[in-house]
Amino acid sequence: MTPLFAQDHDYSRFNVLAVDDIPLNLILVKKMLVGFNFEFRTADGGQQALDAVAEKKPDLILLDLMMPEIDGFEVIRRLRADPATADIQIVILSALNSDEDVVKGFDAGANDFIMKPIIMERLLNCVATQMQIIEAK
Repeated sequence: MTPLFAQDHDYSRFNVLAVDDIPLNLILVKKMLVGFNFEFRTADGGQQALDAVAEKKPDLILLDLMMPEIDGFEVIRRLRADPATADIQIVILSALNSDEDVVKGFDAGANDFIMKPIIMERLLNCVATQMQIIEAK
């Protein structure tokens, strides 16, 4: 089965930031998304994510919630509070999976929520959808 994103689409102009304090998770996400061929950057915590966004605004952030110091919820709140970053598409990738956590993520300003362990097809479809939204802006 050919993934949606592979059909005559060039995603190389997009900049994606993946944020997780567990390096293996970043490696796995990068491998899952290699077919998109976009600029892929990583950050290993909330403050590093905010610094990376300040350095170069990404089109999409794939964000873990459970991180030391600044958690993902706070990262989303800070990004949404700043007019310069309020429009970034944010997808939560988290092992937190209670209804309360999902609602809290959306209330903070997330555009989508994917529960870990990540199912590759779900991630690919989600990212393809986010890219279509970005292109439509």
